[in-house]
Amino acid sequence: MIIVLNHATTEQIDSILLNISRSGLEPYYVDYFGKKMITAVGNSRACNADAYRSLPGVEAVIPISTKFKLVSREFKQEKSVVQVRDVEFGSMDKPVIAGPCAIEGYELFKEAAVAVKKAGAVMLRGGAYKPRTSPYSFQGLEEEGLSILLAVGKELDIPTVSEVTDPRNIELISQHVDMLQIGARNMQNFVLLKEVAKSSMPVLLKRGASATIEEWLMAAEYIVAGGNPNVVLCERGIRTFENYTRNTLDLSAVPVVQHLSHLPIIIDPSHGTGHWRFVTPMALAAMGAGADGLMVEVHTCPAEAVSDGPQSLTPARFQKLMQGLAAVNRAIM
Repeated sequence: MIIVLNHATTEQIDSILLNISRSGLEPYYVDYFGKKMITAVGNSRACNADAYRSLPGVEAVIPISTKFKLVSREFKQEKSVVQVRDVEFGSMDKPVIAGPCAIEGYELFKEAAVAVKKAGAVMLRGGAYKPRTSPYSFQGLEEEGLSILLAVGKELDIPTVSEVTDPRNIELISQHVDMLQIGARNMQNFVLLKEVAKSSMPVLLKRGASATIEEWLMAAEYIVAGGNPNVVLCERGIRTFENYTRNTLDLSAVPVVQHLSHLPIIIDPSHGTGHWRFVTPMALAAMGAGADGLMVEVHTCPAEAVSDGPQSLTPARFQKLMQGLAAVNRAIM
């Protein structure tokens, strides 16, 4: 259940927290869009909502059956809109984030950035810290990469997003980007999720390669319950027995998540397929399925990319994709 507070004193809040703990539930005190509330997690049979409705400082009690409380449709019926500067996720807009997997240098990155913005992308992506399977693979330019991302973003007046892999780097990366990304490998890095929750930065939360939808939404709950409601979910494919594609892109996650949660959900067909040839059809299918946006990898010369070249579109192919997306959006509006 969720207990919504109304000008509750510290003593009243402590009393409610103590009562919840004594009943065998685990309480969390959260600030959701400026509204103070307490969530109680545990065995629903131990949850006596009526016992809390008449307590001083309580405005309302909302029983919620799902494990993920604050991100559920039970808690909030209308879809949330997450704003990244002038870009909206969850509204009628369908933003496209694009750019290379890794920032390799100023000239290369700016060339790709100019191309994706010209084609219609409204946000720029670029990895400065790259968690890689092999310790010998390119790990990113780190602070130098962040400086390049900041400079190009300002020059082109386009919002930026980059991955944060270490809680110690959250403040540094936040000074250089407009949105923080939690990658698939870190979806259940709960220390990182708790620290990102303390930030007011919008968060792009990718689904883990072996995560269920419930586990994904519970990861989002960590961020929202920690005080940051600005979460956008990103489906990027899950690991199955199929090996012809890099991952299996789960487009059914779009309607399922939209049924279960009020958070916006976008699709990453680049990681979802691992091959540039399949990115465009899956991107079009994602938009047709009702996704709230896309994240696409674009490189000016994929054959020479230091990271994820095979799944990156050239600027010309990206432009054709954007034309196709416009046609799909007209058809489904």
